[in-house]
Amino acid sequence: MTAGSIARNTREQHETDSNIPLAAHAIRDRILHAQRLVLLTHSSPDADAVGSLLAMASLCRRLGRAPVAMATGDHAVPDNLRFLDGALGLTNVDDQAIIDADLLIFMDCSDPSRLGPLYYRLQPEFERRRDCINIDHHVTNDRFGSLNLVVPAAAATSEIVTRIYQSLDMGIEPGEATTLLAGIYGDTLGLRTPSTTPSTLRVSAELIEAGGDVDTVVDYLFRLKPFSTIALWGEALSHVQWRGALIWTAIYPEMLAKTGATRAEGEGIVNFLAGALGARAACLLYLEPWGWRVSLRSLADDVDVAWLAKRHGGGGHTRAAGCRLEPGEAQRERFLDDIAAQLGPAPDHAITVSSGDEPV
Repeated sequence: MTAGSIARNTREQHETDSNIPLAAHAIRDRILHAQRLVLLTHSSPDADAVGSLLAMASLCRRLGRAPVAMATGDHAVPDNLRFLDGALGLTNVDDQAIIDADLLIFMDCSDPSRLGPLYYRLQPEFERRRDCINIDHHVTNDRFGSLNLVVPAAAATSEIVTRIYQSLDMGIEPGEATTLLAGIYGDTLGLRTPSTTPSTLRVSAELIEAGGDVDTVVDYLFRLKPFSTIALWGEALSHVQWRGALIWTAIYPEMLAKTGATRAEGEGIVNFLAGALGARAACLLYLEPWGWRVSLRSLADDVDVAWLAKRHGGGGHTRAAGCRLEPGEAQRERFLDDIAAQLGPAPDHAITVSSGDEPV
């Protein structure tokens, strides 16, 4: 089965833009009936995860149902997203609130295990039967909710949340507009990815008209960087290697200690690598205590990195995806070899570097 056919078969199970109005009213009804509501998003959260979660929390409060807990799966929020109203609250997790909740809402999360540390700490609680809303745009979403709104055609989950607001005739406040705009801009790299559709552009314009502060969003997401980020990029880029038509590098704990950076500060590196001439895909690996966290990107029309990630238990989008690997260099090497084999021969100008070349 080809990469395209796997993505296509999964997509056929999901919702489209036309399903959002009806789903929005069903979501509203679930929220209104809930007494103990918890919102969650994935670990290593990006702008869309944070933006969509904060905007949905605001919608819940306006319906009179304040979430008991809002959490990222690893209790962390990147520094460049802390300007968003309420972002710091996502680092506080109340385990008991999750245990007692009668409604869980997952935002931008293709499956519950994407919560990472939070999921594994409370796995029995996430696996037991209870009311669960799943709002997402990843084509590889496994539809784990009792109510699913998964729209792969949307460029970001924040785009879906904007349409939920509009379907419920709820005016979007300036702070909410900025938060949603950050989610859309984050997942589209400023409306520059192939996932950007006419609908995405219309939604973005509507959010700016509602008071969304596009200049602040662009500053924090793309222009402003602490020196630690620049230093980390320098370390990671100095170890870039080719494996066939795959260009890749890794971030090791030693690099973080040397530069004073956090893991989140390396997130843009893989997008930068994807633009290398001759690269059919780019890969960034993070060495974690439990193994390897992998981000994949591609600009090639005929490469589906979601399918590549799914071969290793992950998922995502056609152009942006990820997975997890067991610890050890052997696991890393098998993964890189497999991805390279799927991509085909190396470009003529690829530079060969020893696969064992790691930071010292």
